[in-house]
Amino acid sequence: MLTLLGKIHAVMGIAERKERQKKEVRDSILQSAWQLVNEEGWQNLSIRKIADAIEYSVPVVYDHFENKEAILSVFNRRGFQLLGDELRAAKVTQSEPKKKLEAIAFAYWDFAFRHKEYYQLMFGLGMPGCEELAKVPELVAFIEVIGSVISQVVAEGNNKSADVQLKVRSFWSTIHGLVSINLLAPPSTHEGVSKDQMNKMILNDFIMGFLKGLTE
Repeated sequence: MLTLLGKIHAVMGIAERKERQKKEVRDSILQSAWQLVNEEGWQNLSIRKIADAIEYSVPVVYDHFENKEAILSVFNRRGFQLLGDELRAAKVTQSEPKKKLEAIAFAYWDFAFRHKEYYQLMFGLGMPGCEELAKVPELVAFIEVIGSVISQVVAEGNNKSADVQLKVRSFWSTIHGLVSINLLAPPSTHEGVSKDQMNKMILNDFIMGFLKGLTE
């Protein structure tokens, strides 16, 4: 006969096993969803397709996620976390604030083209508003990376009355706009310049103009 302590351990073991199995199914759902996204795009993702891919019934998927939007929310947060990590990594490669901002801009640009699936989801409905910002800590952290560097640039320049929050929004909006245009319709080559080189020239032109307006 099991002792009381043995019974407690048995119950705990069952609970831990159930929790582990639950996590495994949840991870499987996310892995299958990501694979479907890469094969068919975000627009074609559905709970039914995910259930078929993991060979479970639709209700099992709903046991772990309320709806498709809940699954998309996980990837949305992952995307902003990854973007924030890459911007922070780019930031520390430079010591001068202007160079830091330039590095951040190019890191953002590179992220968008290397992680198109994430980027399309993150900005599928346009630029996030204030309410969306408050709901996604990873998004707030990403914005703070940009804001901290712009604050440093303003502090070292002659335009100390510049509205940092406004400049952050302008910086982000403009780069996002340039990325979106080039994702949809990449510029054609001319005079022996590759598309990648042309993209970098366009971004560099923006950065130079932005920094000039920020410091003068």
